[in-house]
Amino acid sequence: MALDPQLRDRIVEAVDRAFDEQVAFTQELVRHPSLRTDEASAQQLLHAAMAGRGFEMDRWELDPAELATHPGAGIVEVSYDGVENVVGTYRPEVERGRSLILNGHVDVVPTGPEQGWTGSPWDSRIEGDWLYGRGAGDMKAGLVANLFAFDALRTAGLAPTGRIHFQSVVEEECTGNGSLSALQRGYVADAVLIPEPEEDMLVRANTGVIWFRVRVAGDPIHPREMAGGFNAIDAAYHVIGRLRELEQEWNDEKHRHRHFEDLDHPINLNLGKIQGGDWGSSVPAWCEMDLRIALYPGVSAEDAWQQITDKLAGITADGAGSPISATATRTGFFAQGYVLEEGGDAEAALRSSHETVFGSELHSFTTPGYLDGRVFVQYADIPALVYGPVSEAIHGYDERVSIESVRRVTKTIALFIAEWCGVEEVASEPEREAVGTAAR
Repeated sequence: MALDPQLRDRIVEAVDRAFDEQVAFTQELVRHPSLRTDEASAQQLLHAAMAGRGFEMDRWELDPAELATHPGAGIVEVSYDGVENVVGTYRPEVERGRSLILNGHVDVVPTGPEQGWTGSPWDSRIEGDWLYGRGAGDMKAGLVANLFAFDALRTAGLAPTGRIHFQSVVEEECTGNGSLSALQRGYVADAVLIPEPEEDMLVRANTGVIWFRVRVAGDPIHPREMAGGFNAIDAAYHVIGRLRELEQEWNDEKHRHRHFEDLDHPINLNLGKIQGGDWGSSVPAWCEMDLRIALYPGVSAEDAWQQITDKLAGITADGAGSPISATATRTGFFAQGYVLEEGGDAEAALRSSHETVFGSELHSFTTPGYLDGRVFVQYADIPALVYGPVSEAIHGYDERVSIESVRRVTKTIALFIAEWCGVEEVASEPEREAVGTAAR
């Protein structure tokens, strides 16, 4: 049921009244460098913020053994000691509305050499409409928007009539194991909203991702006798070239995959890290490369992995006939992509909310990247709406998010909560404070 126009106005105005506070809290969260396995201080900040709102609180350490039992889990190469998810749950006195998960990830990717940034990656500065910092767009602004959208309802004198789980998860940037762990813990709902930085649009489809490491063997010898050895780093270039052939084969199949046929290059193989050799004056005996490749929705990670390993097994020599041994191991993501089918009730509610705020149609698009929405769609049959603000340079230097876009997206989320979960009139916070003062 569509919201009453007066209720919509109250909610939107409430977002505006608290928006300076929202931006300040986003800046504070960005100042916590929540790199992989170092998310504790940022999670503590969010735990306190959720607890201060009166939510039921849950905090737990990810369990690699439990995760390994799930087919959607990524490979764990780090210690999960102290690596925790945080969930705050709002429960109405009587649950009459539809339930909702408001999900976001707190982990961020490395900054790269900090001299490449205009300022510190953690200073959270504002210039014009942009809030800068690692994680500002991807996706701390979205995490904070979830909380302040809920606050706007309370400030407007409204209470949702459906259960809401506010999730701050880890491991989104490398395995997807954070959201998967929350699902294993029993957190389900009628819909999920994830405010990733998506250019004020809704993601219709996205790729899956596999992370893997290729090791190439060489034959060490002194450089004065190089012809008698075999350089593993040189051989690695040949191996990458052969894997590029597989990348091209998959891109040539894009016409078979709805939503991806119009993308120039939907399947990207990224050589993200390379290391090898033991000594500058020895022909290197080994080379290891960390890679990431995408796969289409409908293609299982198992099938894609088989094609990768078959390709490597077929590489027996380089162009000069020198023998090559290249083997692969999985190192992180092992995830299939997904499509959000059109026409669902959750999408309709988001569309209505977006159009109220933006005054224009909600557009959807396809992204050749990973999203945690796949956890909910594939393994719990929950519609996952990935929708969020305009950003620039995520994973790059001078990552930033548009402040005014965050304002509009927060308003959309607030209206979506009201429409999806339903709301009832209660005393607003100022009214409750006045009553408490009079009673004292």
